[in-house]
Amino acid sequence: MRILFKGLEDERFIRPLQLITNLFFEESEISITELENPDLLVDFQYEYNHPFITSKAKLIDLKSGNDYVGNYRKDFPPFENEKELFKKIKQAVSHVYVMVMQDFTDITQPWGMLTGVRPTKLLHKKIQEGVSPEVAHKQLKEDYLITDEKIELMRQIVDRQLTMVPDLYQLQNEVSIYIGIPFCPTKCAYCTFPAYAINGRQGSVNSFLGGLHYEMREIGRWLKENKIKITTVYYGGGTPTSITAEEMDMLYEEMYQSFPDVQHIREITVEAGRPDTITPDKLDVLKKWNIDRISINPQSYIQETLKAIGRHHTVEETIEKFHLARNMGMNNINMDLIIGLPGEGVEEFDYTLSETEKLMPESLTVHTLSFKRASEMTRNKKKYKVAGRDEITEMMNNASTWTKEHGYVPYYLYRMKNILGNLENVGYSLPGQESIYNIMIMEEMQTIIGFGCGAASKFVDPVTGKITQFANPKDPKSYNDNFMEYTNKKITILNELFGVAKGV
Repeated sequence: MRILFKGLEDERFIRPLQLITNLFFEESEISITELENPDLLVDFQYEYNHPFITSKAKLIDLKSGNDYVGNYRKDFPPFENEKELFKKIKQAVSHVYVMVMQDFTDITQPWGMLTGVRPTKLLHKKIQEGVSPEVAHKQLKEDYLITDEKIELMRQIVDRQLTMVPDLYQLQNEVSIYIGIPFCPTKCAYCTFPAYAINGRQGSVNSFLGGLHYEMREIGRWLKENKIKITTVYYGGGTPTSITAEEMDMLYEEMYQSFPDVQHIREITVEAGRPDTITPDKLDVLKKWNIDRISINPQSYIQETLKAIGRHHTVEETIEKFHLARNMGMNNINMDLIIGLPGEGVEEFDYTLSETEKLMPESLTVHTLSFKRASEMTRNKKKYKVAGRDEITEMMNNASTWTKEHGYVPYYLYRMKNILGNLENVGYSLPGQESIYNIMIMEEMQTIIGFGCGAASKFVDPVTGKITQFANPKDPKSYNDNFMEYTNKKITILNELFGVAKGV
């Protein structure tokens, strides 16, 4: 679809309009200047006349001659600067663009004009500002064109988060820790995480673990010296259980020696997502260090699907390792399922749900497949045939119904670019078994320090809430060569953030 926009001269409009266009069309070309043989012409008008911002869009289908019109008007308090004003003007233009595109395509976008990752942050912000739930829901619907169904999902999730973590808004002076282990048995076709096939890489593994231990010691020392508590610790990757039981044992010993007050950390999670990495020895190590929250991720219970996406384990192995973990004391097991994997439709996904019912993990994360830019699946889209929008939506609805019928409640969600059906990923759990780390990473209420290869840190200013991002290098060699430098940089940022917060 080729779309020419009129009435917009500022190039800052291009990105939000492209993201919205992507919600409606898989392939598109847009321009605010000129475009050869466009299919659609969208003429915009906008104005700020204090206190009102008004916007109007007229979409003309150049093939049929049909046109569609959208209007928006909202009053605002005075703006502090031009940047804030332009941000609201962009929202007003995006608002009317979604209106006319929905009319033209006859497709209702359940998340309206939202293209960001964390929609529930909007509701949290309103609650923190003292807006009543009823007014907040009404404002979100009017401002962003979110459907009632998604507003209700946001409400359930925010309510559940505040039940599980009542002091969620007071944790800004604590931190959580993410520890990335960048190795897996094999690389999945949809994956863009820093993950390297572990076979033949023992030298890299040894060097990497040396750097990781250094990060844990140095930042752990800083946390102790500054009396900063840790809320949660999450071992992700890759697959953290790809390393040996002995290496895991030394890693958790380092955690207990280096981190402050480990006994009172609210939650420690280890992803054991690939069933082919789980052994009795590794489960013994987890038990030794009082870790009982893990992930075992089937993704699908269709063997042909697992083969197609590069997961070299069997369905039977997933079930076997789940029972092994349960029998060895793992009391909080999460499982991931993916909607829209190649070759799967409603029938296959319903079968996966029925197999999940036989295990009943404490929590279940339902992902909607996203064509991530750097993945094998995106590079070879023709090879991986996936379901259409309507079928994807039906699968998500079936997941929602199934979880409700089996006593699970939604407790976090996030969205991604190029996600099938413009839907979302939702974490469900049995009440009281929610992952606190997942809540913290999604709602960005506190600093999360990333250790290890490819680990991203998000430093949240305890006073202003401003977020500063910092990432370790993704490949093991670069990490191994520079881990001391990256550790020192993170300590510098921590000094700036928490020194100011304490009035130092």
